[in-house]
Amino acid sequence: MQTQRYRVVIIGSGFGGQCAAIRLQEQGVTDIRILERRDYMGGTWCQNSYPGAAVDVQSPLYSISSEPYSWSQMFAEQDELQRYTNAVIDKHGLRDKTTLNANVKQVVWNDATKHWLIETDSAGSFEAQILINASGPLSTPIIPQFPGRDTFKGKSFHTNSWDHSYDYTGKRVAIIGSGASAAQVIPAIASEVDKLHVFQRSPHWVLPRADRKFSPLQRKLLGFKPLYKALRWSIYWGLETRVLGFKYSKTLLNLLAGRVALKLLKNQVPDPALRKKLTPSFTIGCKRVILSSTLYPALSRSNVSVHDQHDGISAITESGILTTKGQQVDVDLIVWSTGYDATDGLISYPVIGKDQKHLSSFWAEYPRAYLGTTIPGFPNLFVVTGPNTGIGHTSAIFVIESQIKYITDSIRRLEQSGKQAIEVRAHAEDEYTQMVHSEMEKTVWKSGGCTSWYQSKSGHIVAMFPGFSFTFRRLASRFKSKHHQFS
Repeated sequence: MQTQRYRVVIIGSGFGGQCAAIRLQEQGVTDIRILERRDYMGGTWCQNSYPGAAVDVQSPLYSISSEPYSWSQMFAEQDELQRYTNAVIDKHGLRDKTTLNANVKQVVWNDATKHWLIETDSAGSFEAQILINASGPLSTPIIPQFPGRDTFKGKSFHTNSWDHSYDYTGKRVAIIGSGASAAQVIPAIASEVDKLHVFQRSPHWVLPRADRKFSPLQRKLLGFKPLYKALRWSIYWGLETRVLGFKYSKTLLNLLAGRVALKLLKNQVPDPALRKKLTPSFTIGCKRVILSSTLYPALSRSNVSVHDQHDGISAITESGILTTKGQQVDVDLIVWSTGYDATDGLISYPVIGKDQKHLSSFWAEYPRAYLGTTIPGFPNLFVVTGPNTGIGHTSAIFVIESQIKYITDSIRRLEQSGKQAIEVRAHAEDEYTQMVHSEMEKTVWKSGGCTSWYQSKSGHIVAMFPGFSFTFRRLASRFKSKHHQFS
């Protein structure tokens, strides 16, 4: 199969890939190809269709800034997010620029041609001057290797790949995990199953979800762009205040969130033994905070059992789960709600840069990048939602759009230089990374007393940006020529 050549190749068709393609086309860069490993486009909100799936940031803010939408409720559910995603894709003609079933095996930099060679499993090879990885940090599911996992004779799947052909009504179900996905699945299915066993390593802090349906009049008013924009910014600045607690004041964090979470727990979980199991031992915010007004009532149902670290999983058996207390829990379905490799497995395929330098070697201790986007030794490579670009208090799309501004500025500067490649200087990346991890020491993610998916195996907080999102936007908006070299 002949190698297909493009100016820009984007890996991933979720919001990161969509934002990159839209902004590049606006800049006049139309020779673009999006590679999507699945047989459909859309990323997270087309893939994650488990019962109860919904966004945990207000929809008027959790949307592309140039693509307002008439949302039906404040926190959109998966089906509406999927419709929005597809509407954006169709509006900008991105389907015609996408190759589906294109799972990337490896990317290699050719210093002679100043191009990237992208090899896929079944869609052939591609060559591009610019490579943008937008595969996303929440795209590689993790299923723990419990003893006997493969011996289970019932049904099992990860929340990321929910099997809608399986009818769980009246069945005995185990959910392994207690994070954001589990917190949405549990209330959605608890009343429909015969018995539900929830296995949690540690409980999460939970805050009430202030959702609301928009009336037809309100939806019509939201179609008026100035009002939509005003609502976006009011939500944005309200959420931004959370950083004051996450980073600068545990007292304020307790006032803003801790007391509210404890009150919700007390009011919704009357059983003292269960309440003890569901009370975290770490500072609120150290792990992702769950937004739900229905989780605790679901966990309090008579047909639901919560297993904690004292009654955890010893092994998977043919008929279910053997607990550490020696109890055999027979189930028909195991739902793995065990998250993603969002730190050390940030890019799932080998990346080989200049002088045969492997990205996995550069990231051996922990993933790192200038503005979470570019890496020395890897010219013309940009990573959307890269190391330390996660945001625990506001819309991830705000940060994505900030990164895209830096990426498009870089490509424009490259054009103006008359050269073929742009690369961040090693000292600039190192100074940026040192700044990020120095600032991280002040945050609840580092000092809150928990172990979370925000951390790499080395203990570095890799998933989060340690500050206000407007600070990241300011840094990404000011292209510094002295931090880059052209060749």
